[in-house]
Amino acid sequence: MATIRSGTSGTLAGWLGPIAAHGRTILSFAALLVIWEACVHLLELKPYILPPPSTVLYTLVEKGGTIAGAAWYTAQPMLIGFAFAVVIGIALALSFAVSRLFEAMVYPQIVFLQIIPKIAVAPLFMIWFGYGLTSKVLIVFLLSFFPVVISAVQAFRSVDPEIMDLARVTGASAWRMFWKVQVPHALPTLFTGIKVAAALAATAAVVAEFVSSDRGLGYLLVDYTNRFDTPGVFAAILVLSLMGLLLYGAVELVERLTIPWHVSRRAAEGPILAAT
Repeated sequence: MATIRSGTSGTLAGWLGPIAAHGRTILSFAALLVIWEACVHLLELKPYILPPPSTVLYTLVEKGGTIAGAAWYTAQPMLIGFAFAVVIGIALALSFAVSRLFEAMVYPQIVFLQIIPKIAVAPLFMIWFGYGLTSKVLIVFLLSFFPVVISAVQAFRSVDPEIMDLARVTGASAWRMFWKVQVPHALPTLFTGIKVAAALAATAAVVAEFVSSDRGLGYLLVDYTNRFDTPGVFAAILVLSLMGLLLYGAVELVERLTIPWHVSRRAAEGPILAAT
């Protein structure tokens, strides 16, 4: 009976731990919104300067159809550009790991391209590729690409040489060492770069629409700003933030499923379980 109770208690702690952590996060955001609402009313701020959260929520419901359509339009280059950044970034990092000559030729050029401000290049993409989806995808790709490449290169370089020597002593082939040693060792660092890219993807999509677009959340932000519709601006920003959060959360979920054994996952979950 003691064993059963112990197992039930462990299972319950495993479920309640993450719920408690999310509950604390929700409470902190709720407190922030209450303070925001109170400050706006106490200071008697005009809605066009700083609207209270209740007004932003009302605006979001009132303009939900328009904002939802704009969000869908923005999500397309955001997701496509992010996917290309992850695939091409990892492929290039693998090429660098295989060929030092290729890395010496290409990697400095990638660093140089990253130094160039993307907002300065965006008008050129509009001239070269038009005002459609392609130019916006390229801008998202450029902003999201560099963190993936940097983290992937660092991930494949950071494998302990002693581990590689041990694998060779056991007779493992190069292909087996790659899949059984290098890839698992590289995944935690790689996911760090992918999460940074996910956070940048939403920003990049809006930057592309700022330059030239007649649809999307970026267009709505410019339009609402020109009309001093500050609640509409906050509503669009809220939806854009949620889109970025969902993409980041999706990457976090894939990381959790892919490397549940890594110390970073155990370290993140340990304090939560201990708190319960």
